[in-house]
Amino acid sequence: MADAELQTFTSIMDALVRISSNMKSIERELHCPVCEEMVKQPIVLPCMHSVCVLCAAEVLVQRGYPPPELPPEPNTPTSSPITRSPRQTRRPPPKTDRLDRVIRTVCGTHPGRRRKDTPPVIMLFPCPTCRKDVELGERGLADCLRNLTLERIVERFRHAVSLGSMAVMCQFCKPPQALEATKGCADCRSNFCNECFKLYHPWGTPRAQHEHILPTHNFRPKVLVCVEHEQERLQFYCRSCQRLLCSLCKLRRAHSGHKIMPIALAYQTLKEKITKEMNYILANQESVQAQITQVESGIAQTEVNSAVAKEQLNQCVNELRGVLAERQGALAMFLEGARAQRAGTLNAQLSEKQSLLENAGLLTYTQELLKETDQSCFVQAARVTHSRLVKAIENLQHFSLSADSSFRHFQMDVSRELKTLSSMDFIQAPLAPVIDTQKTLAYDQLYLCWRLPQDSAPAWHYSVEYQRKVGGAGALWGRVLSEGSSGSNGTHCSWQRLDDVGGTSAVIDKLEMDSVYVLRVRGCNKAGFGEYSEEVYLHTPPAPVLSFCLDSRWGLHAERVALGKGQTYARSVPGMTLLQAADRALTSCHLTSDLLVADVSITQGRHYWACSVEPGSYLVKVGVGIEAKLQEWFHLPQDMASPRYDPDSGHDSGAEDAQDSAPPFCFLTMGMGKILLPKCGASNTSSGPLTAPLPPRLGLCLDFEKGRLTFYDAHSLRVLWEGSVDCSAPVCPAFCFIGGGALQLQELIANHSTEQNPPRRVTIQTRATDTGH
Repeated sequence: MADAELQTFTSIMDALVRISSNMKSIERELHCPVCEEMVKQPIVLPCMHSVCVLCAAEVLVQRGYPPPELPPEPNTPTSSPITRSPRQTRRPPPKTDRLDRVIRTVCGTHPGRRRKDTPPVIMLFPCPTCRKDVELGERGLADCLRNLTLERIVERFRHAVSLGSMAVMCQFCKPPQALEATKGCADCRSNFCNECFKLYHPWGTPRAQHEHILPTHNFRPKVLVCVEHEQERLQFYCRSCQRLLCSLCKLRRAHSGHKIMPIALAYQTLKEKITKEMNYILANQESVQAQITQVESGIAQTEVNSAVAKEQLNQCVNELRGVLAERQGALAMFLEGARAQRAGTLNAQLSEKQSLLENAGLLTYTQELLKETDQSCFVQAARVTHSRLVKAIENLQHFSLSADSSFRHFQMDVSRELKTLSSMDFIQAPLAPVIDTQKTLAYDQLYLCWRLPQDSAPAWHYSVEYQRKVGGAGALWGRVLSEGSSGSNGTHCSWQRLDDVGGTSAVIDKLEMDSVYVLRVRGCNKAGFGEYSEEVYLHTPPAPVLSFCLDSRWGLHAERVALGKGQTYARSVPGMTLLQAADRALTSCHLTSDLLVADVSITQGRHYWACSVEPGSYLVKVGVGIEAKLQEWFHLPQDMASPRYDPDSGHDSGAEDAQDSAPPFCFLTMGMGKILLPKCGASNTSSGPLTAPLPPRLGLCLDFEKGRLTFYDAHSLRVLWEGSVDCSAPVCPAFCFIGGGALQLQELIANHSTEQNPPRRVTIQTRATDTGH
């Protein structure tokens, strides 16, 4: 029997220890982020974080806001050393004058001075958890609800930490015979033993209906009530505002159109979600433990690698010191040589000057020389002395030091070196590259161009990543994703990568037609990979790209039209023809157009090509036509001023007889920075033609079987206009100049002679290896 009792007692103690251990693990969650102590009377901020109400009031007063109205302190008995919790021994009880002291220190008091009525101030509270200023509203802390759930958890924590030794004493027993409280009254906000509870709550009286709870030191309200309507319970939850509402707040205009649900439904929904989330975490404890192991290994690797990096730092600094000391010795030696040379020169000059003194050697020798009476001997000996005296007189009249004693040329300017040394830092990874949207394009292949910011560290090579977006072919050019790939509506395929790309451009081939691709790039150096650039969308052409050149066999007027090298560029310059036609300008303008066609013809399939028209061009027509009709049109000059002439519609003067058939030509006119969209088109429902800005590049797609020609803005592949054309015979691209103008065919990306530097391959080795492997 004694063994059974001992086993039961042991199991109870183990259970108490296990419960106490679990409760101790949540102590960090129960701390106030302001005072870093156990929360007392916590309130919920609009950001859903909790702080002590007294701490929040102190922070607001320190920021210059008027002192808030605090809720009353809970009615709790004075704690004795026996009933005091372990946390209370470390945290002194708050003094009643705590807030008053702060108010006097920050705001000051002025007796006899009336406070003027001021407009309501929107209070901002700096939440220490999310590190943002949270707007409290005009009423400040009065709009914040108490976190009763957190208070209950704190109370259970205090009981669990003490392992049952915390006793709550009856407040109505005499001190010598005070008994332990067994019940607490939520209405009386007091603790009672059994006898005192029966005495103060007699049967048959209203007090008998009071709600009795477990003994506690912190009595809370029974339910949450609205802060604006004190008698109204919070019975609804607004999902849009994420706030609890009473029945009166629900009727406000501020919540019209919001998703409001009953509090019971919100309780059940949120409880189910939290239960599922907790169960998921509990079911993946092995993953959590594995991640903890990785973090611990990372901490160990951090210590090892930091020691290695510190050793490398000391080595680099010592090398700098060695080079600096060696350079200092060389410069000091050079300075000493210059000093010795100048000192020798000045000493020689000093000896020469000293010889000119009255009792010095030169003058004494000259005096003895003048005593010579033999003329021939005197002349022979006096010539050298005469030269020395002339030179001495000249130096005496124009005296200067024979060597510079200032050493101005030996001053050092180390400002650049000091700036370099002061900016000496660890190797930084390259910053996020900036994609050049003007040069980046999708044609037969995809050409991506970028650059690094000026303050970025250099990159040794780049990594280009791209993926095809599924279901997003209507995306516009240049759309930048500020929220990453998760913010897009369409789905994506897996990322594909081009590694070790040298230079600042890359070509991507083998792409699908009429698809949207997302691209990004990042640089790499010895410090590793940098940040990704902003993601950019590119739309591939809707059909295979047609490669052709301008045909020069049609008898071009050399004085007006000239083709560039490669026959992909043409320029029309008005010459004598326009000047001679000026005499007939008042009656009709008989100007002939200059027509250029491609050197290929289309007989089947779908084809796409692009060109760019110079914005300063007068009139340029771009389109397609039947080759035979184009030759006929080119060799028969038309009256451009005739109202019966409209090449855009493919009709000439005899086109009235065949209005139901497709026209043999389909052109779009552009010039003077504008493009003319005809009145009949898929994208134009108005009664007359429209003009739009001339796009940088114009794309054309011909469907030979359907007899449809579609014009695009080649930058975004946005449809500009769509027309029909007769495809009963071979059709070829055509270009027409009226007046001065120029156009450039889009060159194939595959033909670009991209001169890229060979990638610099660098093997990055770490001296510290992973301790776990």
